Amino acid sequence: MEYTIQKLGRLAGISTRTLRYYDEIDMLKPARINSSGYRIYGQAEVDRLQQILFYKELGVSLDEIKAIVASPDFDGDAALREHRAKLLERRVQLDLLIANVDKTLAQREGKMTMTDKERFEGFKQQLIDENERKYGKEIREKYGEEQVERSNQALKNMTEEQYREVEKLGEEVLSTLAAAFATGDPAGELAQKTADLHKQWLTFYWGNYSKEAHAGVAQMYVDDERFAAYYDKRQPGGAEFLRDAVLIYTGMKQ
Repeated sequence: MEYTIQKLGRLAGISTRTLRYYDEIDMLKPARINSSGYRIYGQAEVDRLQQILFYKELGVSLDEIKAIVASPDFDGDAALREHRAKLLERRVQLDLLIANVDKTLAQREGKMTMTDKERFEGFKQQLIDENERKYGKEIREKYGEEQVERSNQALKNMTEEQYREVEKLGEEVLSTLAAAFATGDPAGELAQKTADLHKQWLTFYWGNYSKEAHAGVAQMYVDDERFAAYYDKRQPGGAEFLRDAVLIYTGMKQ
């Protein structure tokens, strides 16, 4: 079956403006232009649009989506299986949050008791799932399944007090990094304090600590643009500066 741009937009629940933009960036071209100048879409384009919308729903950027669906190695069936797995993960997360709300309401109504740990279980799992979606492949390749699972379990087992402390430490790393960056000296007192705070923050998740792993993480912040963007957003150049400070702190600087 073929669709005009208006009909496809209504079918998919998106605007014709969006479809025109996908055409402009060569992510979803119409099958043909008819004699009246209208964009006409066929089944292949419908299938691709479905994939695009699945990836968008999973939080993948348009640039990444374009690269994925335009790849000659793109496998639509494999992609659908991956989408299904990701959506099932999301359903589990939503079920946890719904159960958390139900328990909290029951606790407020005096029908049950709820530990502080239980209050935050859903939110912790949400953080784990988000990290897995963004960085799971890279960190598993770099540090192995066992280390990643140990880190996830450490997060799940955190008390409310520990969770708040690690959040506070993470914010302190960023604020101290900005102050240290202003000195321009990664070997200076403020920069080394930043590296030490970063070590403390990592140890919450790792349980044990090694200088080699710490230095490796700091290098990854520079090598992976997503990590770099996180630190550079608060302080442009912050990722490289933190890497240099950590390499000095761990004695790994060449």
